[in-house]
Amino acid sequence: MFENLSDRLGGVFDKLTKQGALSDADVATALREVRVALLEADVSLPVARDFVKAVQESATGQAVTKSITPGQQVVKIVNDEMVAMLSGDDADAGSLKIDTPPAPILMVGLQGSGKTTTTAKLAKRLKEKENKRVLMASLDIYRPAAMHQLEVLGKQIGVDTLPIVEGQKPEQIAKRAKQQATLGGYDVYILDTAGRLHINEELMAEVQAVRDVASPRETLLVVDGLTGQDAVNVAEQFDGQIGISGVVLTRMDGDGRGGAALSMRAVTGKPIKFVGLGEKVDALEEFHPERIASRILGMGDIVSLVEKAQETIEAEQAERMMKRMMKGQFNMNDLRSQLEQMQQMGGMEGIMGMMPGMGKAQKQMAEAGIDDKVLKRQIALIQSMTKRERANPQLMQASRKKRVAAGAGMQVSDLNKLLKMQRQMGDMMKKMGKMGKKGLMRQGLGALMGKGGAQQAGMGAGMPGMGANALQPGFGAKPGAGLPTDLSGLGKKK
Repeated sequence: MFENLSDRLGGVFDKLTKQGALSDADVATALREVRVALLEADVSLPVARDFVKAVQESATGQAVTKSITPGQQVVKIVNDEMVAMLSGDDADAGSLKIDTPPAPILMVGLQGSGKTTTTAKLAKRLKEKENKRVLMASLDIYRPAAMHQLEVLGKQIGVDTLPIVEGQKPEQIAKRAKQQATLGGYDVYILDTAGRLHINEELMAEVQAVRDVASPRETLLVVDGLTGQDAVNVAEQFDGQIGISGVVLTRMDGDGRGGAALSMRAVTGKPIKFVGLGEKVDALEEFHPERIASRILGMGDIVSLVEKAQETIEAEQAERMMKRMMKGQFNMNDLRSQLEQMQQMGGMEGIMGMMPGMGKAQKQMAEAGIDDKVLKRQIALIQSMTKRERANPQLMQASRKKRVAAGAGMQVSDLNKLLKMQRQMGDMMKKMGKMGKKGLMRQGLGALMGKGGAQQAGMGAGMPGMGANALQPGFGAKPGAGLPTDLSGLGKKK
């Protein structure tokens, strides 16, 4: 979503950080480019103007020009101002107020913005992450099968839905939902209202009637992030007539320019609470302004990456892997489990989007034809092996290599590259195993914090081939640098 903006700002900051000293004129020139980049990203003109003015006030004068690293000082100021623009004054603006059961949440928005799917995503999140008992109710009596859609989603995620009674009006359904939530001992009930193709009096009157019945603790406006500044206009109108407490931006995994996300808080004064990142029922993330700002400015989002790893990697499995590493053991079964973990964490693109300074590396990978299909091909090759061969890949002779490669629909050369990768990673594990637990922890911290540590540690055992060297032209041939030199053969076939 923010790729183009991130690239543009990255170019501006590269120029700044390469200069030893900065004059006020240098800062002013850079900030003009920042303003153009924001406007091209579809950020509203007043917001872009105010943002640049705030940065300029902080970035000019003694604090920057006499700093040891003036370029980096400007980047920090831009980062702080972007966090302020995205978050406003309230530090806890993103949290939901659902303290008094049964707490009603009202979902509003235009038709096609993704309200029903977002309702199910939110219910799943409340159930699994906050241990809440949730009831969902569809008030959309107009769109064909809208109520049944929510019912199906409810069964899919294991959340109760209000039984459908034909012929009832939205406010009657809201009353029934309130009653059932109270009698049934639910913590939260979510009301999924109907939308229209555009804002009109009929829509607003209906939502106001439902609001008056439910007295919601939260009124969340669901808007399509791809609609750009029109999403901000919709938010202003809903807030003016209904009163909203927060915004959920959907389709933030698309190729929109992201201006709506940057303008929403500044224009409406309402916080973005969640962002939808796909159609799957678990593709909903909390909106953390400081993390989004870090991603936009190419600083990565290590906190989100660690959280995602904790969700996908079982503690027992991680402990087993640690013990094997301590012994210097790493076979094809270990490699397959790591490749599968990478897939669960969003693949190469998802992981690298959160890694600091990996924007350029992503482009290099795309140009080399290396994408998430590489992981699937590698797993297919490993699955073509016998149990014995996976445990000890050195056993494979030329004839077996041909059969294994053919079984995965690949070439023997592709298998040889995979075997080389496994040997390199095995060597790295042996070195790390000799360090002992304390040394291993230091090396892991060095990978995240120390200069060049990421190259040495291959970004940790959970991410095969993700070392920084692996992503440079030629893909680095040193043992432990990640992918072997000629892994590019596993990319797209030409």
